Amino acid sequence: MKNEQPLRRGNRLGKYRIRRRLGVGGFATVYAAYDEVEGIDVALKLPHSGWVARELLDDFRREVRIAARLDHPNILPLRSASFINERFVVVYALGQETLSDRLSRRLTTVRALSFSAQLLEALAYAHQHRVIHCDVKPENVILFPDGRARLADFGLAKVATRTVQASGSGTIGYMAPEQAMGSPSFRSDVFAWGLITYRMLAGELPRWPFEWPPPGIQRLRRRVSRDFVALLQRCLQPAPRGRFADAVQTLAAFKSVFANRPERSAMPCPCCRQLPRRSVR
Repeated sequence: MKNEQPLRRGNRLGKYRIRRRLGVGGFATVYAAYDEVEGIDVALKLPHSGWVARELLDDFRREVRIAARLDHPNILPLRSASFINERFVVVYALGQETLSDRLSRRLTTVRALSFSAQLLEALAYAHQHRVIHCDVKPENVILFPDGRARLADFGLAKVATRTVQASGSGTIGYMAPEQAMGSPSFRSDVFAWGLITYRMLAGELPRWPFEWPPPGIQRLRRRVSRDFVALLQRCLQPAPRGRFADAVQTLAAFKSVFANRPERSAMPCPCCRQLPRRSVR
């Protein structure tokens, strides 16, 4: 591979014209671009050259195929993955912003629970297909103007987790303790979902050693029911055996909490993705 040069506005990469850089991480650089053939806006993820060395290409091919098979309304669709001008390019639908961006502004309880429900449905679908995400974080949740949330980086995050270092990988702030020790599982994704949901509702991110109750618990208790607080407490158990086995079990418990307390429910219908008409503080 040649040395990488950052792309600038107006640069072309195959049929794509770069509009702006969206972000740079340890794994890849993401750009907003315009597909001049199809006439649509897209997001281009260009993994850094170290990730596409020859010995990792088989892993990438295998994981891209897995990601391409995950067809769910709350999973960011992978449009294509190929080499363009000797650069590995993964093409996704372009969202409005990430959940990380959105967290810089006030979130209502209704909106936070909507994002939480959609993220959990994406994980449950993936877990049913035996796929662990390994890097569930606000930066990987892409938001669209219709209120839809879509989880990104399936498959590619798993490659990074296997290869970056023996002790495991991920984003430290949202990583389960066992994942930091190199043993990610479905329960690790559940833990990360619990951290994101807690942060959205309590305004603070629980941190190691994850003792209960974390900072922000009073705000959380004012916004959701006692049963929902108990659900989050189980998801955030430091020992993985104390959590739900996977996101499928977690989603069932999530639905049960609101089904049992309909008068206080602010959860969007998981089937129709509609926000409830009645607002909740």
